[in-house]
Amino acid sequence: MRLFLKLILVLGCVANAYGADATSPNVVLIFVDDLGYCDTELYGCDTVPTPNIKRIADEGVLFTDGYVSSPVCSPSRAGLLTGRYQQRFGHEFLPGFAPDDDNGLPPEEVTLADALKEAGYVTGMVGKWHLGLQERFNPVNRGFDEFFGMLSGATDYLDPTREDARIMRRAGADPNAAESSSELPWKRRSTDSLMRGTTLVEEDDYLTEAFTREAVEFISQHKSRPFFLYLPYTAVHGPLQVTQEYYDRFPHIEEEGNRIYAAMTSALDDGVGVVLNALREHGLEENTLVVFLSDNGAGVSDVCSNEPLRLGKQTMFEGGVRVPFTMKWPAQIPKGMTYAHPVSALDIFPTAVTAAGVKLPTDGTLDGVDLIPYLNGSNSDEPHDKLFWRAGPIWAAREGDWKLIYAADRFWLYDLSTDIGEINNLADKRQDVVKRITASYTQWNAGNIEPLWPSFAAKNMPAFSVDGVPVNWTF
Repeated sequence: MRLFLKLILVLGCVANAYGADATSPNVVLIFVDDLGYCDTELYGCDTVPTPNIKRIADEGVLFTDGYVSSPVCSPSRAGLLTGRYQQRFGHEFLPGFAPDDDNGLPPEEVTLADALKEAGYVTGMVGKWHLGLQERFNPVNRGFDEFFGMLSGATDYLDPTREDARIMRRAGADPNAAESSSELPWKRRSTDSLMRGTTLVEEDDYLTEAFTREAVEFISQHKSRPFFLYLPYTAVHGPLQVTQEYYDRFPHIEEEGNRIYAAMTSALDDGVGVVLNALREHGLEENTLVVFLSDNGAGVSDVCSNEPLRLGKQTMFEGGVRVPFTMKWPAQIPKGMTYAHPVSALDIFPTAVTAAGVKLPTDGTLDGVDLIPYLNGSNSDEPHDKLFWRAGPIWAAREGDWKLIYAADRFWLYDLSTDIGEINNLADKRQDVVKRITASYTQWNAGNIEPLWPSFAAKNMPAFSVDGVPVNWTF
């Protein structure tokens, strides 16, 4: 990876000296939080209207089998921004949340921002980082020229005591505690504070709107040169909080949590629309690569939906790792495509870097691939014949249409071509497939290292059991 960065450094010096190539596309990476497979209109679900998210698919490609490299957010983000399975460098579990916690994305790992900055791009991030709290992990020290957002995993979306606030609880509050009430004074944010660069800032706007505002400002300021904007919204991750404006759009939803969740999704879709419109207004739409996906599936709860997929966040079942995933680049990607072969968030790094004119390393350093040849028809193969996941003793692999999961000292095997809901466990009947995929996993795992820090926790309540078998889903 260091050799790859040296190559980019050489190219970057040329770009910085003479100006980045005007044909290089802008890159806008919208990474949302805990959005379920069936929480938008992308896959034909009768759900919250999300015309702007769907617009990306209508103007580009919709991936039916789009995966992330982890069913929880921080490891998923580590894979996304490096193009490498995070088990390669030990970022396997969530880092801690204490202010003195010293875990984060290892500094020696090259980020997508590092690569594009050295190729002559201006780089900016707006939103949730969750890859380390200490200053050496701060986005401005990881390749981003500008940063507005939060280093931690969650925060209040607004002052819960505002007259127009509709909330279920406050960030970090016990759902059964009195302090979750909006009637108590708000002590503002602490370790989950917002920052501009390395400076703490106050923010009065609803957080989803604030992130949209900052994203549009970044586009406006840097419209004259190639830019990379990483926009990881906190929506629709908890706490469930929204303003009255969005809440009033869903009077037909009786259950309060479902109504707030729908309203939060609607606010997110509005934000995506504002960003897309900004690109169009500045004449940037044709040559901007826009990618939209979720960091993992929705949680296992009644307020969100991963249908027809099984289970959700924290699990290795499809509901945890298969996510809403779409992209557009009018100059290069045919309009209105549906792509049914497996793709990965790991592919975004090589896709963006190649689009910027940087040649990828051929030594296997990156685990992702450049997707554009597969989408424009110049490569008729499939991007991946195998994908893998690992969280401590639990692992999973997809090989062709077969999906194998190992947890609680047993196997679950499914043929996804006929069983997308992972209902019929074929492990006993197809031991040949179990052995073959296990061998593939063992070979892949030989290139990994042990986690740099222990598991943060595990989900093991009845809702996370599989076929009546309790599973400790570590994360």
